[in-house]
This record gives sequence, C-alpha cells and structure tokens, in this order.
Amino acid sequence: MTLFYIILATLAVSLISFVGVLTLAISKKMLDKILLILVALAGGGLMGGAFLHLIPESLQALGEGQDATKIFVFVILGFLLFLLIEQYLHWHHHHCAKGETCEQDEHHHDAKPMSRLILFGDGVHNLIDGLVIAASFVVNPGVGLVTTMAVALHEIPQEIGDFGVLVYGGYKKNKALLYNFLSGLTAVLGGVIGFYFAESAEKTVLYLLPIAAGGFIYIAASDLVPEIKHEKKAARLALNFVVFVIGIGLMLLMKFLPFGEH
Repeated sequence: MTLFYIILATLAVSLISFVGVLTLAISKKMLDKILLILVALAGGGLMGGAFLHLIPESLQALGEGQDATKIFVFVILGFLLFLLIEQYLHWHHHHCAKGETCEQDEHHHDAKPMSRLILFGDGVHNLIDGLVIAASFVVNPGVGLVTTMAVALHEIPQEIGDFGVLVYGGYKKNKALLYNFLSGLTAVLGGVIGFYFAESAEKTVLYLLPIAAGGFIYIAASDLVPEIKHEKKAARLALNFVVFVIGIGLMLLMKFLPFGEH
C-alpha cells in the first residue's frame, strides 16, 4: 500500500508539468510578449530553489558537526557538469547545422541548448523529489502527504517558467508540454527507487541535492539571466527584474509555510 501511495503522489507531481497547458489558450502574439517574463520567473525560481532549499536541505541532511565543504564541492561539481553538458550540446548543435551526420528531429536546428539543460535539470530535480516523497511515506502517510503538498507548491511556478523557457528555446507548445511531462516522470522513478532503497535513499539525496543546486545556479546565471537582460526597453527590463525577484520570493515563501521544508 505504501508503494501505491508513493506512485500516486509522484505521478500527481509529474502531472503538474501540464500546468503550461494554460498558456495554450493565449495567442502566439501574446505568448511571445510574456515568454521572457516566464524565463525571468524560471531564473528566479531556480536561483531561489538552489540557495534557499537544495543547499540548506543538503546541509541539514549532512548533520551538525560535519564539515560542509564537501556539500559545496558537489555544488561546484554540479555547476561544472552542466557546463560540460551545455558545451557538448553546443558542439553537437553546430555540427548538425553544418550538415554532418547526426540524429535529426524537427527541433534539432532551432532548439537552444538551454532548453535541453532545463529538461535534464528538471529531470534530476524531479528524481530527487521522488526520493524525498518516498522517504517521507516510508516514515508515515501523513508526512508523505505533507511532503507531496510542499513539492507540488514548489513545482507549480517552476513548471510554468520551464514551459516558457522550452518554448523560448524553439520547441512548439505541444512538444514542450510533452517533453516537460516526460522529464517530470522521473519523480515516479525516484519514488520507486526510494521505496526499495529506503535505507540508502537519504545518503543518495545528500549528494544529488548539491549537484542539482549547482546545475540550477548554472542554468539561471549562465543561460536565463543573459536572456532577460538583453531587453532594450527600460520598462520591460525593470519588469523582468521584478519577476526574477518574484521567482526568488516564491521560493523564500515556501520556507515559511508549515510544510515548506522536506
């Protein structure tokens, strides 16, 4: 029964990725106007999530009296990992653009590497969410439910922003929804893994959290912030900044909710 609850909870969290469907009712002209706002929201959410949730939670999992250096080493490793991945995606993208043999798909020539990074980073993040949800349900169903609610509230603003980044990066709206959902399904995988390896799940999370944090910092600082600061109109630039701060604020707000911590 516990495994059933875990799968149900993680599947529900995965379905949150379809929150971007709300934007399908918006005209292309209007969507183009708000895409950078969604990118700014995602940037703030990723930055806030890394510094306000993932790193603090990894430090908490490490325990008092332990040397926190290794946590920040894994943050740096996460940053470097995402840098290497993006470099590869850039190299692969440019070689395909030159007509060399490579895997082809309808988006390969226009989807930006940051879009694929978002999918990869979100997949890692959702895997961690699944591990955490599983561990909480193993404790008791009540803790599991509260944790699932916390994850859900955390995911809603981030998934809206991620959808905006995917569309901005070149994916069609339907494809962006599908790929975002497939990335979200890693939460179910994490839940199953967490259930069968409950004793070691906490140790796994200890290392995955800072790696995911480093990746989120890289995506926000290297890919998203440069996009939103290219706006030439002062009013739009100010709006992007405010939305970026709102993204951070949403993550900060999670800290003060009764179930704001895993």
